[in-house]
Amino acid sequence: MTSDAPFTLRRPLPADAAEIAAVHTRSWRETYTGLVPERFFDDAALRGRQKLWAQLLADPEGRDRIQVAEVAGAIVGFAEEGHPVEPDPTRERELRVLYLLREYHGTGAGQALLDAALPPGPAQVWVAEANPRAICFYERNGFRADGTVFVDPDVGDLRSIRMVR
Repeated sequence: MTSDAPFTLRRPLPADAAEIAAVHTRSWRETYTGLVPERFFDDAALRGRQKLWAQLLADPEGRDRIQVAEVAGAIVGFAEEGHPVEPDPTRERELRVLYLLREYHGTGAGQALLDAALPPGPAQVWVAEANPRAICFYERNGFRADGTVFVDPDVGDLRSIRMVR
């Protein structure tokens, strides 16, 4: 079911850490149930993400790389961009995360987050190989799998593919 509520985008504030962490944890449950261990969605995961987001949002430069989507004052999604962890001379930007609560899929909020967070031009994103919806979304935005696969033993051997534009 898709929400028809209008969304707005903005930069996050330090006070948003707990709410972003809750969206992060819930969206992982919605996206990765059956693909990664339950420990990535439990209360300990939520507490870890609260700590992570508090640290990220305490840094003004870090906040400048993040966008949140809100509906009626509640955060429903977020995106962050930055430099790739492994430098690549052809791509200086990486979409590090883009998560949106399932009920807001198809509203345009994900597209707006991508457009606001990631400047046009060469970029990359890592996507779970078992997430065809996300793969199609990035393909519509000019990304293509480049054949690079990463299997993360810390995330239940989740296979991710690198997509580039």
